[in-house]
Amino acid sequence: MYKLQSAIRETLDAIHRQSIVLPAIQREFIWRPGQVCSLFDSLMRGYPFGAFLYWNVEPSNSGEYKWYTFAQDWHEKNARHNPESKPLPNTPLIAVLDGQQRLTALNIGLRGSMAWRLPRTWWKFDENFPTRHLHLNILGGSPEGSEARHQFRFLREDREIPVSDTEHWFRVSQILNFESEEKIRSEVARIGLPEEAFARLDTLRRVVHEERVIFAYEESSQETEKVLHIFTRMNRGGTPLSYSDLLLSVIVEQFGDMRKDILGFVDEINGTGRGFDFSKDFVLKASLTLLDKDVRFKVENFSKSHIAEFQGEWESIKTALRRTARLVEGFGFSAENLSSNNALLPIAYYLYLRRSGPSDSDKSVIRLWLIRSLLKRGVWSSGFDSLLNALRRVIKENGAARFPKEEIEAAMANRGKSLEFSDEELRNLAKITIYDGRVFPMLTLLFDFVDLDDNQFHIDHVFPYAKFTSETLTRRHVPDEMHESYKDMRDRLPNLQLLEGKKNVKKQAALPSEWLDRQYPDDPTARQAYEELHLLGEVPEGLDEFGAFYEARRERLEEKIRRLLGYAAD
Repeated sequence: MYKLQSAIRETLDAIHRQSIVLPAIQREFIWRPGQVCSLFDSLMRGYPFGAFLYWNVEPSNSGEYKWYTFAQDWHEKNARHNPESKPLPNTPLIAVLDGQQRLTALNIGLRGSMAWRLPRTWWKFDENFPTRHLHLNILGGSPEGSEARHQFRFLREDREIPVSDTEHWFRVSQILNFESEEKIRSEVARIGLPEEAFARLDTLRRVVHEERVIFAYEESSQETEKVLHIFTRMNRGGTPLSYSDLLLSVIVEQFGDMRKDILGFVDEINGTGRGFDFSKDFVLKASLTLLDKDVRFKVENFSKSHIAEFQGEWESIKTALRRTARLVEGFGFSAENLSSNNALLPIAYYLYLRRSGPSDSDKSVIRLWLIRSLLKRGVWSSGFDSLLNALRRVIKENGAARFPKEEIEAAMANRGKSLEFSDEELRNLAKITIYDGRVFPMLTLLFDFVDLDDNQFHIDHVFPYAKFTSETLTRRHVPDEMHESYKDMRDRLPNLQLLEGKKNVKKQAALPSEWLDRQYPDDPTARQAYEELHLLGEVPEGLDEFGAFYEARRERLEEKIRRLLGYAAD
């Protein structure tokens, strides 16, 4: 039945005491910081934020299951997973079947923190994951361009928090220390802030301490099948529950320590190089693939005998996936530029059968095949499971001594996933935009001389982005009717290059001719070699000649793309 439950503070206290817990079937916390801010804004505005689904677990059953606690200090690298709870035998519990994301967001905002990786930084360094706490600007109104009414923001604890006539950022967790209106008024007076600050803080206080906003449907049945049925029905809305969450719970029931190992391994391979974004879904799909099982997420594919086989081969599976991650990281790929994790599964299967790393000749073949498959639209989306089954057969039959690229591509073509390119596709590849997920593999194909294995490369605008404002274009004598065309060409492949991160930072908004003058002040031969290597041609001095530069480089790029993909003109 539905019933009024409690205020937020009371619910968080129950979570802290571990009288409200999470069952193994629940997914990890997946909300982004903006979603947390949006939830708190909704609460401050008095909006309903949905009912919860609670399962009242009787003391006699509480010791039969593995329980987990809510994330509090969430860290993208070091603390993404829910900790196991303490043993809870003979204890009445409330298990949350629906609403974990919202309750975790409240727990993080009011008791904890979030830490996520800074853009374009290495995964392996902890300093690239600064800790942030949720703050409310008690002097600011609606953020510009936002539907929110209140300014909530996660601010870094290692940076000075801004203060001005329109900014005073209050750490949200401190509201737990202000239970009464009098305490709020005293605090505002102590700081010397106006009445509007008191109004905002007191609204936050009432929402957290007084208003009973937590509603829940309580299920008291102790029949696991009924509870699971209700759980899956309720989780069809909102953020969809993946089948891997259900399957992981099955694994936990039979091999309780495997959940921790699986999630720990996900963290490990995500920490390869600059970092990847593999999920437990990917690891489970890879496990089914490598073991020659039906790759669909179905409960019967995780029977007790299958799980036993999975457990027996788990170390070999991990080894193959580690080798795969290291291999593609050496090609320069990371979470920021790998558009499909599915593309790695045939490679992982080959390395699993091989029981060793790839040979040097394999590396170049695999790299070219992977890049082609990422450049061709639609290869790794619809119909993936049937394609994967076909590729496994081909690799098993032809992959004893080498990565069977030709046979794989023939099998792909037979299933409507050809890696052949039409003339129109080749022309379009020469002018894809920086926002296209194919732009990084395209650049690595074109400029494979860069050392992607040991250096971090940025996708750089040859003619800098900052120069393409209407004011600058006019000042540089570019006709008004050409402004929009220039802005469009600015972000396309003919104006892009791979540039080592440190050099890109130093280059900043310099025109290419100015930057090359600084790089090669006394060596025109070296400058010319750089221009030829990067297909820049003769770089013009001014922005007014950008259109001609763009078209000439587009032609050179298209010619090289055709040659590299096997379509060179006779």
